[in-house]
Amino acid sequence: MADLLTGKRGLIMGVANDHSIAWGIAKAMAAEGAELAFSYQGEHFGKRVEPLATSLGSDLLLDVDVTDDASMDAAFATLKDRWGSLDFIVHAIAYSSKEELKGRFINTTRENFRHSLSISCYSLIDVARRASDLMPEGGTILTMTYQGSNRVTPFYNVMGVAKAALESAVRYLANDLGPDGIRVNAISPGPMKTLAGAAIGGARKTFKHTDQNAPMRKNATLAAIGGTAVYLASEAGACTTGEIIRVDGGYHVLGMPQSENL
Repeated sequence: MADLLTGKRGLIMGVANDHSIAWGIAKAMAAEGAELAFSYQGEHFGKRVEPLATSLGSDLLLDVDVTDDASMDAAFATLKDRWGSLDFIVHAIAYSSKEELKGRFINTTRENFRHSLSISCYSLIDVARRASDLMPEGGTILTMTYQGSNRVTPFYNVMGVAKAALESAVRYLANDLGPDGIRVNAISPGPMKTLAGAAIGGARKTFKHTDQNAPMRKNATLAAIGGTAVYLASEAGACTTGEIIRVDGGYHVLGMPQSENL
């Protein structure tokens, strides 16, 4: 099958390079016929995203700062002028100071807490409000989370709190937007070898531990995550909303490591 998303248009937010989860989703969606736009923040990331977007036939790139209302206004005005409407949004945006993902969570500063929650959670709410205005016939909003939202995870600290808030936002947005035919869901992969993942201390150990202990004895792939996003954005996902879909090889069901790794 290569037409599950034919005729659908969507914005991909959060591609940093060709290892990004958002890129895996973009490739899967394009392969199913979707027409894509991409956002990036700043010239540095723009230079990385442009050739990737071009490889999927996209020439609609938007420089967006999700903490700046004027920037967001301009981006969605451009989408409206160019396409008129949207069918889906992929929100793969999160941030925290790397230094505050080390040490004790209790030492989180007020400034980084505000900044982390604003970028990692509030940006979804802001994006959803703007995107919903461009979805008169319904649509799909997807975001990315991680199990550190509900289980204490080393080196995750304030990002765990931010992802917990994000998951709660998914449920409230799903309820708000359901009557408009707009579905809101989150995908929760296990550890990934991405630019964002590399910022987390002990990333290699975490990746190896999950790989060795998940029921399927492997971590998620970009293709698997992309396929899940396609399902959620397609008509096959027409009755799925407010969900946290885990794509982690089953790791989330474990209470302890496998017996050989105790």
